[in-house]
Amino acid sequence: MKKEYPDFYQLVYEVSKKIPYGRVTSYGAIARYLGTSQSSRMVGYALNGSHKSGEFIPAHRVVNRNGLLTGKHHFDGSDIMQQLLESEGIEVEKDKVVKFKELFWDPSVELELED
Repeated sequence: MKKEYPDFYQLVYEVSKKIPYGRVTSYGAIARYLGTSQSSRMVGYALNGSHKSGEFIPAHRVVNRNGLLTGKHHFDGSDIMQQLLESEGIEVEKDKVVKFKELFWDPSVELELED
């Protein structure tokens, strides 16, 4: 079973790399796109380890279903995730993306399922 995780993680990374600058998505939206709607927590685990992948994965653009920065503690500093989002023009107040619904990027709508 361990062999499946790196493949799943790589799929999460590939979807995450497609999130446009200045937009956000959720762990659940990535999980649904990958056909594993019950695995949003695993998407989070994958993104927590993304800094070890050797490539840029914009994990800061992935938040929870309400727009909360629940993964912020997995960045080097507690404000890094917010700073990265704000550098892209995304307003954050009290650890929550302002205008979350407007900025939300749904991979199931924006991307065609790849073979």
